[in-house]
Amino acid sequence: MRDWTLPDGRRVDRLTLQGGGLTAQVLTLGATVQDLRMEGVDHPLVLGCPDPADYGGDGLYMGAIVGRFANRIGGARFTLDGREYRTDPNFRGRHTLHGGSRGTNWHLWQVEEARENSATLTLVLPDGEMGFPGAMTIRADIALRDGALVFDIQAETDAPTPCNLAHHGYFNLDGGGDVRGHRLRIAADRYLPVDDDLIPLPGTAPVTGTRFDFRQARAIAPGEYDHNFCLSDGPVAPRVVAELTGRSGIRMEIETDQPGLQVYDGVHFDGLAGLDGRRYDRFAGVALETQGWPDAPNRPDFPDAILRPGQTYRHHAAYRFSR
Repeated sequence: MRDWTLPDGRRVDRLTLQGGGLTAQVLTLGATVQDLRMEGVDHPLVLGCPDPADYGGDGLYMGAIVGRFANRIGGARFTLDGREYRTDPNFRGRHTLHGGSRGTNWHLWQVEEARENSATLTLVLPDGEMGFPGAMTIRADIALRDGALVFDIQAETDAPTPCNLAHHGYFNLDGGGDVRGHRLRIAADRYLPVDDDLIPLPGTAPVTGTRFDFRQARAIAPGEYDHNFCLSDGPVAPRVVAELTGRSGIRMEIETDQPGLQVYDGVHFDGLAGLDGRRYDRFAGVALETQGWPDAPNRPDFPDAILRPGQTYRHHAAYRFSR
């Protein structure tokens, strides 16, 4: 275990996990996967910051578990059981993104148990933090097995509250350049159109005949992507929902029980210092976030994203690699 001290004085620990032909470095800051390597491959499979302090700047959200509500809440407000709540407007000054400026990515998680190929990290979010009701307890099991990076996340609350957690890893299976030559397949026939602030517009839209049709594998380019693909109308049994293949021939399958997959192509990167001396520029990595649908607390027509006392939120995601 190694540790760093952030500019605000908090100490970040790093765990090394090995198993299933993979090695991962996991930080207690945000339960972040800082690095991921595959046996026999000489480059990382993910983007990461060598200095954890950069996760508060241009590396924001990279590799972290984000929430308590991943993605966006329009207008930084929602109504729950007849009461309006106002949340932290950390996105363009008027919307909430990934739980606000002090979301799960900002917190130091506690290491409950660390094993050779897995770790269990926990976090308690106080009632009222970032404007959200309810004290929420989160438990994340992160494991390497059968060639996969696996997340099993649970959460409980003492008051009704939005809950949507997601692993925000950026993937580049070739280790350099950009990902627009990677081939992507997504098992979704609908997506969510968005407005200029990336808030979902009314209704879903078919992918047929659009640049969002990835039902057959094709290159990510042309086009910029920061959209939710509708995998189902609610949580279902885990199944393979997407596949990413690099020019190198390395392939990654994504398995989840969640109803949505957010695809973001990393257009914002502009010279961020990365792993092994790499420089991350535009499109350096693609984020593929298994999740509930964005702005669901304001959209009764979307899959329900409210967690209530006595319920347990569950989220399974596995990123499986092969050559």
